[in-house]
Amino acid sequence: MNKLNISFCFILCCSLLLCFSFSCRLYNLEKKLDPVDAEFLSKVRYIITSEERKIFLELPDEEKEKFREEFWKRRDPDPNTEENEFRILYINRIEAADKLFRGEGRPGWLTDRGRIYILFGPPTDRITYPMGGDPYSRSREIWYYGSFPVVFVDFRSNGNYTLVTYDLSSVRSLNLMYMHELSLAQHEAQKTFKQEKGFFDFSWRVEKTFIEAERVEAIVIIEIPYAVIWFKAVDGRLKTTLDVHLDLRDFKNTVIWKYEEALELEIEEEELEKRQKENYNIEISFILEKNLEKIRRGKNQLHAVIKNRTGEEESEKVMEFKL
Repeated sequence: MNKLNISFCFILCCSLLLCFSFSCRLYNLEKKLDPVDAEFLSKVRYIITSEERKIFLELPDEEKEKFREEFWKRRDPDPNTEENEFRILYINRIEAADKLFRGEGRPGWLTDRGRIYILFGPPTDRITYPMGGDPYSRSREIWYYGSFPVVFVDFRSNGNYTLVTYDLSSVRSLNLMYMHELSLAQHEAQKTFKQEKGFFDFSWRVEKTFIEAERVEAIVIIEIPYAVIWFKAVDGRLKTTLDVHLDLRDFKNTVIWKYEEALELEIEEEELEKRQKENYNIEISFILEKNLEKIRRGKNQLHAVIKNRTGEEESEKVMEFKL
C-alpha cells in the first residue's frame, strides 16, 4: 500500500471515529432527558431537523421549555391567530395514526404507515391486498397521493407493514429512483415553514495555553456561522451587536471568572453573501490565578450565553472545565 493510500485510510478512520463520538455524545444526552423533554423529542421526530435536535440536546435544562415554544412558533402558518394551526394538525395526525395503525407491537404513530400518514396526511386512494388475494401472495397496501404511490408490505403475515419500493429488483435504477423521489417528497413535507436564517447557534472550544501550580492561561474560541446572524441595514451597511457572556463556576456553582462584552459587527452586503459558509470567530483569553485548588477538584462548568440583538435570538451552552 503506497503512502497516499495509507494517508487516505488514516483520514477516513479519524473521520469515522469523530462521527461515532459525536453520535454517541448526542445519544447520551438524549438518554438523560426528563420525561417531558423526551416525549417532545419523540413526538417531533418526523419534522425536527438534525440541526434543531442537536441544539435542543445541548441546551441547559432550564432553556428547553423556551426551545419547545419557539419550535412550534416557527411553524405557525398564521402568527396573528391565537391557535397554531400546524401544531394542532400535527398532533391530530399523531392521534389518528395511533388509532388507525395499532396492533404492530408499538404505538400506531411509530409505524411506517403512521409516519407516512403524519407527514403527508390521508392518501387520496388506499388500496389493500389481503394475503392470497393477488399473485404476490403477501398482504400489501398501496397509498396514492395524486399519482405518487407509497407501498407497504406485510412480509411475515403478522400484521406489521413495512414501507418498501416497488418490486423492481430486475431494474435496480428504477428502484433507486423511487426511493430518491420518496426521500425528496418527505424532505419537502418537513419544510413546514419558510426560514431565511437557521437557528442562532455557535460552536466553541477551550485551548489551554499555559498551566502551572499558581497560574492558568487559556483561550475560549467561539465560532458563529454568518448564515445564522441577523443584521439590520444602517446607512447602506449591515450592522448588529452580539452580547457575549462567559462565566466559569466551581463545583459549588460559585462564579470564579466572568467575561462580558458587546461586540459590534459591521459588514457590506456583498461581503456577507460571500461569507455565508464561513464563521465569525471570537477569541477570548482568560487567566486564572485564584481558587485554583477548587478548580482542580473538578466538576467545574464553563457557561456561555450569546445574544444576537437584531434577531432577538439567544443561544446558551455549558461545558465541563478541567485542569
